[in-house]
Amino acid sequence: MGQVFHKLRGKQWRQKQVQAICDRVFDRFKLQTGRANLTFEELYIAVLLVYNDINKRLPGPHFDPPDCDINMDGEIDREEFVKFIELLTSDTFAVVSQGLIISLIVAPTVAIATKKATEGVPGVGRVVQKLPTSVYASLVTLAVVWLNSDTS
Repeated sequence: MGQVFHKLRGKQWRQKQVQAICDRVFDRFKLQTGRANLTFEELYIAVLLVYNDINKRLPGPHFDPPDCDINMDGEIDREEFVKFIELLTSDTFAVVSQGLIISLIVAPTVAIATKKATEGVPGVGRVVQKLPTSVYASLVTLAVVWLNSDTS
């Protein structure tokens, strides 16, 4: 088991994996364009392809972007692009809203509700008693926001 963890964390193993992914992506561009180097625009696409390939190797499900060529002409027009982005970001607003609700409503409410219980904790209780409720709620809310941004 220790050998597996060493292999997963080994610098040489990671370098070998990154090199293989980069070689595959770079060769793909070289084949498509016939050039030995990437343009600045191609670099952006190459970076996205590298990250996509790395994500495929991580544990857990991997989802490729859905096919968005509605009229099947081999190209994406403006309308197809908008529909694709709408599909891709459909959950984004719900996730952001949920984070805002937790940070701005739930955290201060829980802070106010637990202030009395915290006042009885030895060592911390006196400090909590001296803090106004609004300051205590703000500090707890900042801590929750910081923890949420730290885990994201």
